Formats: sequence, structure tokens, C-alpha cells
Amino acid sequence: MTKPWSITTTTRSPYRLREQLRILKNNFTGIEWTRENQINFQISLIQYRLYGHSENNGFSNQFLIGLSNRHKEIFTNFSHNLTFDEAKEIFESKNYTDPPMRGRQSFNPFKKLGFVWLEDGILKITDFGEHFLSEEYDLSEIFFRSFIKWQLPNPDNTGYKLRDGHDIKPFIGTLHLIKTVNSKWETLGNNPVGLSKKEFLLFAPTLVNFENINEQAQKVVDLRLLQQGKTKREKKEIFNNYRQSFAIEFLEIEDSKKIKKLLNNLRDYGDNAIRYFRLTNLIFIRGNGYYVDLEARRSIEIDSLLDFDNAKSKSFESKGEYLAYISDISESQLPWETKEKYVEIIEKIIDEIKIYETDLEKENIEIKNYQEMQSDELKNYITELRTYRKLLQNELNHKESQNTEQVESYIKNLENIFDFDDRPILLEKLSALGLYALNDALKIQPNYPVGDDNEPTFTAPANTPDIECFYDSFNAICEVTMLKSRDQWYNEGQPVMRHLRDFENKYSDKTAYCLFIAPTLHRDTLNTFWTAIRYEYEGTKQKIVPLSISNFILILKILLQIKSENKFLKHSEISRLYDEILDSSSSFNDASEWMQSVPSTISSWQETIIF
Repeated sequence: MTKPWSITTTTRSPYRLREQLRILKNNFTGIEWTRENQINFQISLIQYRLYGHSENNGFSNQFLIGLSNRHKEIFTNFSHNLTFDEAKEIFESKNYTDPPMRGRQSFNPFKKLGFVWLEDGILKITDFGEHFLSEEYDLSEIFFRSFIKWQLPNPDNTGYKLRDGHDIKPFIGTLHLIKTVNSKWETLGNNPVGLSKKEFLLFAPTLVNFENINEQAQKVVDLRLLQQGKTKREKKEIFNNYRQSFAIEFLEIEDSKKIKKLLNNLRDYGDNAIRYFRLTNLIFIRGNGYYVDLEARRSIEIDSLLDFDNAKSKSFESKGEYLAYISDISESQLPWETKEKYVEIIEKIIDEIKIYETDLEKENIEIKNYQEMQSDELKNYITELRTYRKLLQNELNHKESQNTEQVESYIKNLENIFDFDDRPILLEKLSALGLYALNDALKIQPNYPVGDDNEPTFTAPANTPDIECFYDSFNAICEVTMLKSRDQWYNEGQPVMRHLRDFENKYSDKTAYCLFIAPTLHRDTLNTFWTAIRYEYEGTKQKIVPLSISNFILILKILLQIKSENKFLKHSEISRLYDEILDSSSSFNDASEWMQSVPSTISSWQETIIF
């Protein structure tokens, strides 16, 4: 039976995959992957709250359903370190029909991406998996190397067969699909925009054979033509009717339950595919998150890759041969890894750098004599130029953030943040832009990974501050979260204080603050920070300034008023605000009352700003 492809819906965070892989390495390598150990792996994920809970979304209601009050209490109480036996009780209380299957489902992404393999039933971490666990790993490179090899069918997955019409490398096929749609759409006199998110969810995961790329692209174009000139309501009706017909054609049945299930699955499959494919730097999100397109800044690499690979699956004699292929860490030469192509890439980046330098009124960087370089030198120079381009992009963000129109857009998006997808990523981005806008920082450094467009591809990793801020007279970190319930305390309480202490020690020449931004502050989070502020953390007090998103918006609105009067907000005034919020804590015996007073402290500060 034909079915859509999926990367994984079990684990949506690449960082969470890394943590789960470490569990496999520490507890299951070198032993047989039996049904019992499949269960034990799932229990271990529950024990360390790597299942049933995520950093961005908190606890899974679906997982909590059916748990006893006691089990809910110990699982959601992060001050309680779950034992393996307690996690086993929780797992067994779920009464799964096929308990080992849960462990296999959590395990599957690691096989699919080449991080582990089973040799005669014995679990081993591949060199590729070891590289993913190392400190030197590059998130973009890891997933790019996996996705250009991942194919269906393959000897390790019996669910997709050639006789059922499956013959695709999903990532390569998706790139081909977007390029073909763009070409067809442009031929009709339109600007190519990639695939809308709704189109991606419907047409990308259902592209299961490389021979159907052109046909699938034509379906996208035909659907657009059906909607041209229609009202918003008519477009929605046309699209919904098309989805139903498309699902019937894909499944070759008219079973309403199976059709509904397929369409629901496509939403999950497509969302996760966008999230993971974006990490490769070959996918570009445009139109305020509405369109998924090819990254124009990597057009040389993309064109070379697609000219070389038509997305057809390879043939393998055995499962072992395939797993050795997909987990091979050695970097086989990519289609653009020639001196000629490297020079083209360099010249393309230099042209873009010159535009940024002109916009920023900066002196042109000295360009090295790359024509005389060897291939390895050229590759390193490309990395160097991209790093410099990112620096210029950050400077441009700072410059543009000084415009009142930009600040107004930050405020509007923060006020409506719950209307957006990928809210945790957006909050990190908007917080960074807001900090750019506020004053004369020497440097604002978001730690989230970015694509060539300098847009975040995911949230910052767990072991670093979300944003680092450097000023003449002080430094700061900024930590943000969309969590509101008690798991906010678990994810952010100790980690925030630890990040600040590490930052204080690293930059000990200046006072260091931590700005913590969340929709609301949970009482446990607030009380934890209160202790560090009023008393100590690891022996000394800390300067943690908790703000709700509404508080941060209020500060940005004050900035707008200041700008309307052609005045400039100095960074010394921001540190004074931080100090006044912190000092006001001594007037209260209760952290919640202190938090409620923050808006009035901000208003009082506004009245005394010195320009």
C-alpha cells in the first residue's frame, strides 16, 4: 500500500534526539536489542523526562491521560529524580497493546538517520552517531549528511516497497519538487515563491516516487490556478475539496476514517519535515513563515546537487550495506566540491557582502586571492566569508531595529505571538531584535542556529544562554521561554542561574544581569530566582530580572515614545531599570507581589530617564 514518508513525529527537537542518543550509548550499546531492552529504553526516556515532556511545549496531555494522581505528581515534579522503577510503573500503567513497539518507535529515528545500527542484533553507536554526540558537531552538517542519503525503500524498513510505488530520497525529492513548481509557476508569468506551507503539507510527504516529481509539481500549479481570482472563503473551500479528492486518489480508497487519518498525519509529517529540512540550510522560509522555498544563497550547491541526483533510491544487497552507507561519516565528494564551483560560491558570497557593506556604509573587507587557492583552502574561505556575512547581517539587524516601524512590528508580533507557529523560536528572535532596538549595545549575540538568511532555524541549545548582550558598562544574558506551567521552573530555574553564573565567571570584568522573558512567571520559577536575587546561588547573589512578555512590550512602547521625541535611550538607563526592578524586591516579602509591581517600576523609571 502506498503511504507518505515521515522523518519522525516521536521526537520533534534535534537537541532532544541528541539527549536520547546519549541514553542509548550509556545504557544499551554492546547488548542485544531484545523486546525487553526496547521496553527498558522507553522506560529510560520516561525516567529522564525525555518522553512525555518537551522543553518548548511542556508536558504532553496525551501522555498524562490515564496516569494516577501519584504518577502525575512524581512525573511532573521536577524536584523529584525519577528512579527507573518509578518510570517503569508509569510505563506499565499506560497499558500499551505492544509495549516493545514504543521503544522501537523512539529508536527508529536513530537508525533512519544513521546514528545507530544493529549488528547481529547487538546495538552499536556508529561513527556518525559518535560525531553527533561530540562537542564538535555541526547541527546543519549532521542533518544535511543524513538527509541526502535517506531513501525509501531501503533494506532496513520493510514498510516501503518498490512494488507499492515507493522510490524516493525524500529530501532530494522535496528540493526537486520546489524547484519544478517554481519553474512552472514562473513560466506562467508569476514570481516563484516555493510551496506554501499548506501545499508543502499536502504534496511533499506524498511525493513517494522520483518519477512523479513533474506530475506532483503540476498538481500544485493546477490547484493554484483553481484558486486564482477567488475570495478567501472560496479559496479555502476549493483547497479543502481538493485535499479530500487528493487523499482518495493517493490511498485509492474512499474510507472516510482512513482519509481523515491521512490528512491529519500529513499535517504532522509535513510540519516536522519543514523543521528538520530547514536545518540543512538549503531550505528558506519566506513570506512571514508562509512559504517554503529553496535557499537562493545556496543556489550553486542546490543546482549542482539536483543535477547530480534525481532523487531515485539506490539498490543495496543487504541491510548491513545500507546501514554502513547511511552511517558513513567520511565525507564523500559532493557535486559542488570542485575548485570551479567553490570559486562560483565565493564570488556569490562576496557580491552579497558588498551589498551589506554598502548598506552599512562600511569599508570593504580585503578579499583574499582565492583564485590561487587549493580546494581545501577555498572551502575554508567560504566558511570564513559566511561568518563575516553573518556579522554584517547582525549589524544590519541592529541598524534596522532603530527604525520606529521595526519596533512597532516587534511589538505587534509579541502581542500576537500565540497566533504564530514555532512560537519558542519567534520569541527568541523578537527578544533579540528588541534588545537590538533598545540602545547602544556593543554586541547582541543570539545563540540560536541560523540559516544563510540569518533567520533562526531552531532555538538555542540547552547548554548556552539564549542571547548574550555586551555593553560598555555591563553585560547580560537573556533567557526566554513560552512555557507557563510548573515545567517552566524545571526547564529554566536552575539552567538560567547556571548560565548566568558561567557568564559572570567568563566576563568577570563587568556586572552581569540576566533578563528572563516568559508569557507569565510561574510561582516556582519566580521563587527560585527570588532566592538567587535576595540571598545567593552558589555562594553569591545574582541579578536576574524576570519580565513577562507584557512587561517587555511596555519597555518597547516606552522606547517608541522616546524615539518619537528624537531622543536616544542609553544603555546606562537600561541597567538602571534593571537595578530598580531588582532593588524593589527588598520592599516585598513575597516574590509574587514583587512581580506584580514590575509595571509600576517600569513606569516610574520612564519618568526619570536621563537623555
